Amino acid sequence: MTSVNIKSGDRVKVIKIPPYIKTADFMPMLRSSSLINLGEEGIVLNPRPAGYWAIRFTQGTFLLESKYFQVL
Repeated sequence: MTSVNIKSGDRVKVIKIPPYIKTADFMPMLRSSSLINLGEEGIVLNPRPAGYWAIRFTQGTFLLESKYFQVL
């Protein structure tokens, strides 16, 4: 999936778990990828540099590349 098909407000589902995840804070921190689950749904907030997307999940807002999620 290319980032052209993704926009703010889209609902997405995790299709692959990354080795780690970054928080979407002003100063991103690496966190355990166990904070999100395969198949978990979130909402795209906005694009970020280096091909990442800020996605809000129930456990927090994290930065993921588009290869780890699909738009519902």
